This record gives sequence, structure tokens and C-alpha cells, in this order.
Amino acid sequence: MRYGQFDDEAREYVIETPHTPYPWINYLGSEQFFSLISHQSGGYSFYRDAKMRRLTRYRYNNIPADAGGRYFYVNDGGDVWTPSWLPVKADLDHFETRHGLGYTRITGERRGISVETLFFVPIGETAEIQKVTVTNTSDESKTITLFSFVEFCLWNAQDDQTNYQRNLSIGEVEVEQDGPYGSAVFHKTEYRERRDHYAVYGVNTRADGFDTDRDTFVGAYNGLGEATVPRSGKSTGSVASGWYPIGSHSHQLTLAPGESRALTYVLGYIENPDEEKWADDAHQVINKERAHALLGRFATTEQTDAAFEQLRAHWTGLLSTYSVKSDDEKLDRMVNIWNQYQCMVTFNMSRSASFFETGIGRGMGFRDSNQDLLGFVHLIPERARERIIDIASTQFEDGSAYHQYQPLTKRGNNDIGSGFNDDPLWLIAGVAAYIKETGDVAILDEPVPFDNEPGSEVPLFEHLVRSFQFTVDNRGPHGLPLIGRADWNDCLNLNCFSTTPGESFQTTENQAGGHAESVFIAAQFVLYGAEFAELASRRGLTEVASQARKVVDEVRAAVLEHGWDGEWFLRAYDYYGNPIGTDAKPEGKIWIEPQGFAVMAGIGVDGTSPESPAIKALDSVGEMLGTPHGLVLQYPAYTTYQIELGEVSTYPPGYKENGGIFCHNNPWVIIGETVVGRGAKAFDYYKRITPAYREEISDTHKLEPYVYAQMIAGKEASRAGEAKNSWLTGTAAWNFVAVSQYLLGVRPDYDGLVVDPQIGPDVPSFTVTRVARGATYEIHVTNSGTEGARGRLTVDGTPVEGNLVPYAAEGSVVRVEVTV
Repeated sequence: MRYGQFDDEAREYVIETPHTPYPWINYLGSEQFFSLISHQSGGYSFYRDAKMRRLTRYRYNNIPADAGGRYFYVNDGGDVWTPSWLPVKADLDHFETRHGLGYTRITGERRGISVETLFFVPIGETAEIQKVTVTNTSDESKTITLFSFVEFCLWNAQDDQTNYQRNLSIGEVEVEQDGPYGSAVFHKTEYRERRDHYAVYGVNTRADGFDTDRDTFVGAYNGLGEATVPRSGKSTGSVASGWYPIGSHSHQLTLAPGESRALTYVLGYIENPDEEKWADDAHQVINKERAHALLGRFATTEQTDAAFEQLRAHWTGLLSTYSVKSDDEKLDRMVNIWNQYQCMVTFNMSRSASFFETGIGRGMGFRDSNQDLLGFVHLIPERARERIIDIASTQFEDGSAYHQYQPLTKRGNNDIGSGFNDDPLWLIAGVAAYIKETGDVAILDEPVPFDNEPGSEVPLFEHLVRSFQFTVDNRGPHGLPLIGRADWNDCLNLNCFSTTPGESFQTTENQAGGHAESVFIAAQFVLYGAEFAELASRRGLTEVASQARKVVDEVRAAVLEHGWDGEWFLRAYDYYGNPIGTDAKPEGKIWIEPQGFAVMAGIGVDGTSPESPAIKALDSVGEMLGTPHGLVLQYPAYTTYQIELGEVSTYPPGYKENGGIFCHNNPWVIIGETVVGRGAKAFDYYKRITPAYREEISDTHKLEPYVYAQMIAGKEASRAGEAKNSWLTGTAAWNFVAVSQYLLGVRPDYDGLVVDPQIGPDVPSFTVTRVARGATYEIHVTNSGTEGARGRLTVDGTPVEGNLVPYAAEGSVVRVEVTV
């Protein structure tokens, strides 16, 4: 069944019940301040780094799962309820959550009182806005008391979860009841010592009361649903000292029938320079000038509404870069709205902060962020440029890389290990995608350090040289790249040999002396090595380009000679030189990654001949890995722990990398099918994992029907079709690449747009509008869906050879007719 519906015109998903199978969330913010918010108002906020600058507290692994958030309580003559349903869980006469692009609107109604709360992070601000509108929907006058609630985190989210003996003694707040723009609570824990930042939670009118001590507000032995203060109907004026600081304001509102009252709450992050930290010589009162300025920008409803309209206009502008109009509403809504929106979120978050990632254990991924660029670069190219420089600055001189870096410091760390040998090549992928989109070849001359070490700066192109050369210099006995700690699949740990319970496979020291090789990295090298050669050629480095193409050809030949199992590509060679992903083994016979990526790279592609390795490999994928819910990662799953394979064999069969549908790599097969001209099969695979097409089976899928999940349980799992780990997954970027550039077939290249649609007969016609380098391309496709057919192009009324539409002058409108 469904638990809501898409509102495509408003670009919203409307949730019509609080009782979804799992908390369905949204993200607020796209610059420096971010919030996660569930359809029940759960979640938390942070500035830039979810570990180091957490503003509000959230409790993972709790019961219920969605415990903690920003809440509003209503006391209506002793009847206490929350419009978000949680945490009080009182029955509501009406409930609705609308998740939009950068905002969420939650409405709850009970006994003639409706409370609508609009949550958003304005453009250019480091704050979450909560506009609360209370309406008397009854036919008699009503007097109610409204209580707000946020619980502050003690700044470092990891320390907050572990160091109670200290944290339960350092909480500090200041309260301002009669500020210039209403009432406010200031959370200033550790501000007296090393911090130059604090949080503010204010409301744009004088509050009737406040509380800042959690235990007073909630009451001993109570949960948030039983909080003492809202049930008493009156704030206590508590001031937190040590213990747990919160922010809560109360307002008594008397409303005539039909009358509404709007209040604006601001949860903000403020930094002061060291010389401006204090408002007094005794260094006791924080300098509130910047906080007052922030609160002043949202002092009126009109100011709040204007900021919200600016946010909506911002997204309208972003989404105008690529859009499609067809007769398939699910396709249109995913391409035009939700897939691109998720690409923005993954660009901002990498894999760090979701309801499945705490924001504590992972920063920005070297591999992940480069791939996220592929789906984001067309939206805000200047931010993509900045991200490329940030990523490259964490690379080592030998071309290898930190696997992640912290977003606040932009410096690499080894918290989850390093030595993943696919990492360097992703930098080439990200840079190539950026240059194809923008034409900004000057980025290649940008000075970029190694390991953020001042004085080590070299041109960005030299970083690409090191990335390429790292793979060249690290090949095994079959001429295939060495896997190192792991390749794209972090759970395939061929050098690990871990026997210690609880030991991390990603940080355990690799055993020396082996020759574990990756066919996946080989395919990746063929694809992105060719991109490196092209970039070198365009810089006039003819000899560098020639030598690069020579090595690419060597690896291509090695894949066909040593990486082919007869019906599909091998996955790897283990530490001992034994093949992985071979029909000779009873489990783990075939793996998805090399099948899709090798065909993407053109390895074994020989037209549509059924004897070509590419066709055989793709056919084997469909036969052995296919399920109604997508393509599983490998099959059959491992049923016992394989010490020479590592973590992949620790998952139960059908989950995650052990036979789960790891959605990230399904697009590689989708793209591979378009490469060999089988658009119908490609579109079928696309629909199996794309959330809008899975909305009707939300009871099975469980997670949000508007964004991709990392994993869907595979055919050997006890709950096949159940999704896990939504939002922060490379699936978002790769599926947008698959659908926009290959199924719909409009992709940027160095000298123009390639127009080569391959989507099969289910979409007989469509129009893509694509803005590229300042020109607008209106591309109308008439599609027969004939397998293997390629489009014939007419550009501004003139037939052209091939499928490349040269870039036009900025401001131009180019009309392209395509007949497939």
C-alpha cells in the first residue's frame, strides 16, 4: 500500500499518516547549515560537520526509532498533544507532512486546533527556521498554550555520546526574555574556554515563559511524550547548569473562531572572532550582536515568507538545467525533481549524516564525493570545482589517497582506513565530468597541495598524472591492478584475514606478500585511463597521451585474457592467486561490478553479436542476478565465513554485499545495456530500483518512495525487497547519469552534447530541455524502441552526421529533432 502521494506540481511528497513503515525524512539546507527532519519532526541540525558542530541531540538505535527532534506541544485545556504525532502520540483528527525541496511542512489538527509548522534553512543563513501557524478551526473561542522544544548537543556528537562524566558538568546557557526581536535561549557550553561559537533558539515575540533544563521540562523517569512542563500548562523558568541544556518557549494564545496566529522560531549557529567573543570585560556575557542580526532578519512573518519564496525560486532555477517531458509521470518526477534533489543532498553529505549514518563515523569520501560530482556538476558547477580542489588536496604524492576527510577541516583522516586502490581513479572521473560540463580547462592548472601540506602545491593535472600512474605501478601477476585494502566494494578484503571478533575489516593491517588483483579496477582504469589520455592530448601532451593509451590497451587485453570466465567477467584474484567470481565455485559465482563497468568501458563490446563478451556478460547478469527488485550484487551468496574474502561473507545471505541488491552498481549495468543498444532491458532494470515505481509496494520496500536506498534485500534474504540505508548512496548520482545521459541519452562531452537515447518502446516520445554552457537545447525524441537502433539528428532544421551537437553560443536556443 501507499502512505501518501506525489504532488508533482508543488514538487512535494505528501505523507498522509504518521504510521509509515519507517521514519521518512528530508534534508534542509544546501550550503553550510543542515538539518535532518523526519515526517514526525525527528532529527537534528548541524553546521558544516555533523560530528564536530552538532547543534541538537539525536539518539540512534532508540525505541521508537525516531526519538528526539524539534517538537511543539499544545496544551488545550489540559488536553496535551503534538502536531507531529510524536512524541505524545495523541490521536489526530488530521495529519499531513509535505516534504519539499529543502523544506518540510507538518500539519496536525485535534479538537478544533490546527498547527502547521514550516521548517526550512534559508539561502545564505546558518539557521533553521520554524514558522508555526496556529489556527482555530472550531466555532468557539479557544485558549491554548504552545510549547517549543529543542535539546542541545554538547557540540562534538561523538564526545556527547561517550564522555558523560565531563559533559554532565559543563552545560551552560543564557536567556534573553526581552531581546530586541523577542525571546531567545543561547547555548554557550564551552564558550568560556576554547570555542568561538554558540547556538541560539529564538522566537520573534516575547515568550510567556521558558525552560532550558531538560530534566525540569521532561520530569524524572519520563520520556518526551510525557513531558511534565507541557502537561502542567506552564513553563518553570529553569536555567540549565551542567546537566542537559534545552531551548523551550511557551506562548498562551487566545484565538477567535477561524483566527490564525503565526510565530517564527530560529535555531541558529553563530561564530564570533576571538576579539569579539564577549559583551563584558569579565568575559561572562556572550556577544549577541550577530545573533540579534540573525533574529532580526526573521522578525516578521513577511520576512520569513520572503526567505521561503527565495528558497523555492532557488530550486526552480537549479532544476531548469535538465528536465524531461514524457507520458511516463514516474520517469518525469524522478528526473525533474527527486533524483536531482537527492544528488544535491549526497553532494553535501557524502555518506556521513542520515538515519543510517550517524555523522560521527564517516566524513566526506574521496571515492564517494568524486562519484557524487557526476550527478551534481550540472547544478552548481562552481561548488563542484571547489569540491574537486578539496578532494585532490587530500591525495598523497604517490597518487594514493585518504579514503575520507572531515568537512569542517577539509583534511584527510584514517578513521576508516586507507589504501583503497580504486580511489585515485575516481579523481580523474570527477575532473573529466566537470570539464565536459563547464569547459573550464583552467582548473587543470590550479595549484593543489598533497596531503594539505603547504609548499607541496602542483597543478591539478599533476594529481591526475599521479592517480593514473598509481594504478600503472600497482599491477599484479596477471597485469591487473592490485586491490590494496579493497576496491569499490569495501567488503571484499582480500588481504585482511581477520579472525578477531569486532575487528574492523577496513582498518586491520593487510597481510603482505599476496597478489590480490581487481578486475573491477581494471575496467575502471580502461574507462578513466582513456579520459586521462584525452585530457593529456588536449593539453598538447602528445607523448603522455600516447603512452597512457598504450597502458590502457594492455589492461584491456589483460581483462579479456585473465579476467574472463567464459560467460562473464571474473571479479578478482585473491591473495593466493585464485579466481573470485568463477563458475567453478559453488558460491559467489558471478559479481555485478565488473560486468557493468567493463561494458561501460567498451571491453568485449562487439556490436550486438551474442558471442561477444559484453553481451554474454550482460545476459548472465539478467539470468543469474536478476530479481523483481533489482540486480543482486553477487550470486549465490556466501553461507559460511570465507577468511580470504573478508567482510562480504559476514553478512547473512541476501543482505548488503553478500547477495543484496546494492543499488549503486545497478546503473552500471543499465548503462552497459544502452552501450550495446538494448534500451528496453536498460529501462526495465531502471524501473526495478527507482523509488517512484516502487511506491505501491511501500509495505515491502519500507523506506521513502521518493529517494533511492543504498540496498534492497536480495532474493536469498528472508525479507526480499526490503530497503535499507536510504538517501546517502552513490545510487543517486549514478542513476541520474544512467537515466539522463544514457536512457534519455543527453550527455555533455568536451566539444558538445552527445545525443544518443536508448530507452526502449515504453517511452515512444519525449522532450529533454538541457542548459549547457549558457545555451539551451530543446531535444525532441521520436522513439521506435527498436533494439540496436540509434538516433538520427536534425539540428535547427539541418540533418547532421553522428550524435554530437556542438556547443552553441551563450544565450542561444538550439532545437534538436531525434528519430530513433
